[in-house]
Amino acid sequence: MTDDHDDIPMDGAIKQKLIKAKQGWARDGRLLTGTTADPARDRLPPGQRLVRDWPVFDLGAEPNVTPEKFRLDLDGMVENPLHLTLDDFMALPQTDSVSDMHCVTQWSRYDNHWRGVAARTLLELVRPKAEARHAVFHSHDGYTTNVRLDQFDQPDVFLVHLWEGKPITREHGGPVRMLIPRLYLWKSAKWLRRIELTGRDRPGFWEVRGYHNNADPWQEERYG
Repeated sequence: MTDDHDDIPMDGAIKQKLIKAKQGWARDGRLLTGTTADPARDRLPPGQRLVRDWPVFDLGAEPNVTPEKFRLDLDGMVENPLHLTLDDFMALPQTDSVSDMHCVTQWSRYDNHWRGVAARTLLELVRPKAEARHAVFHSHDGYTTNVRLDQFDQPDVFLVHLWEGKPITREHGGPVRMLIPRLYLWKSAKWLRRIELTGRDRPGFWEVRGYHNNADPWQEERYG
C-alpha cells in the first residue's frame, strides 16, 4: 500500500549515526544484565532505571501531522477496513488508563495517565479474519514495527492522544501513537498512520537491525 500522507521518508532524513550506534548496542548486547523478572512481583524490569520526565528518542525526523493531515487506516486481513480522520478517531469510545513505560535505552517511568481508544474497540470494528495472526504498525515517517495479534488484543493496549491530561506532543508521536505497556517502547509506534493485520510475521525497522522480535522487558528481550 502506498501512503500518500507520509511527510518524511526514512531514507535521507534519518540520523544514520544514531542507527549505527543502536545497531552496535544490539551487536554488543549493551545494557543486558542476564537476568529475568516476574512482572507480577517486580514492577521494574531488569536493567531499567526510573525517570520522572519523558525522554525523547527518535530517528531524527519528526513529521508534522496536523489535524487536517491525520489519517488512520486499519486494514489487511479484516472484514471491515476502517479509514479514519482525526474527527472520526475522536468520535470513537474514549478510555482513560494508567500504565508504566519501559524504553530499551534503559529508562522506565511509572504511572503515566493516558486517554485514547482501546485496541479491542478497533478490533471489534474491523473484525479480523480467522487467518490474521500479526499486526504491523506503520508511521508517518516510514517507521514500522510488529507484534503478534494476541499482544495487540490486550485490555491495556490503546491508541493514545492525551498524556497527563494534555495532547501528546509532536516529539512524542502525537497526535496519535500506539501504547503497548507490556513491551519495550519501540513497539509503541509514534505518529501512527496505519495498522495492518497480516497472516505472517513481518519484522519492522529495529527488529531487522538486531532488536528482539518479542520485546518483553521482564525477559530482557532487548536484542534478538
